[in-house]
Amino acid sequence: MASLEEDELVQMVQDFIESESTSSTASTSTNCHTLTHRTQFFILQDILRSEGDAAPETKVLKCVLKHMRGRKGAEKTTNLSRWLAVRMKMDGLNASICHTSWATSLGCPAGEYEYIEVTVEDEDYGKPLRVIVDIDFRSQFEVAKPTEDYKELTESVPYIFVGSEKKLCNIISLLCSAAKQCLREKGLHVPPWRTTSYMQAKWLSVSRKEGNREGSKGDVIGDEDSDIIGNWVPPLLKPKKRDLGGGSSLSNQLSNMSSVNYCC
Repeated sequence: MASLEEDELVQMVQDFIESESTSSTASTSTNCHTLTHRTQFFILQDILRSEGDAAPETKVLKCVLKHMRGRKGAEKTTNLSRWLAVRMKMDGLNASICHTSWATSLGCPAGEYEYIEVTVEDEDYGKPLRVIVDIDFRSQFEVAKPTEDYKELTESVPYIFVGSEKKLCNIISLLCSAAKQCLREKGLHVPPWRTTSYMQAKWLSVSRKEGNREGSKGDVIGDEDSDIIGNWVPPLLKPKKRDLGGGSSLSNQLSNMSSVNYCC
């Protein structure tokens, strides 16, 4: 009888140790996750507050806010972007509508996007600076089923973005990483249009710069003159050539392939 009681006592001790170990591991994992999120949150705040090219950005931001304060959120359309670009030009800013488009490449499906670009002279360096204006910026990072952590991150992103390419790239990098973590926690696949390459393509791929002028009734009319700008192009995947022997037609087809398209 004593032997049975000793065995039960030993088993109870082992069960207690195992439960404590599991609880400690889960607690450590939770603490690490919380620390990661808080770190991401504070880094994002630091990026958003970063001065960068403070004077040019501040000048553009003041102009944008002056005109957008009286506009309703439901009006965030292509026409509103054109309307804003015209008002900014009337205020003396070199503002233009930019259209970006890109072909399908590895992990980056084809797409197109539109935003406002403002070229401002930097008095300190004597060269033009490119300031990006997007009046519907926050929605570009929203996901269908966000975790509370990711929701907190996106809600701290401004609806209207005004800033440099460097600031934009830092935000994209951080939020795409957080979105990947969010989707995986929900057991969801990370779609190609939530990758860093796809998000960068929206604002940094080769774009057509559209001038604007205003009609007699305040309507925006697209200018016939446009410039092609931008140097960033999504990466292409080149397949490895395989020797299938005999110079077959299949071998010839493979050798003529310049890229593999991926579309979802």
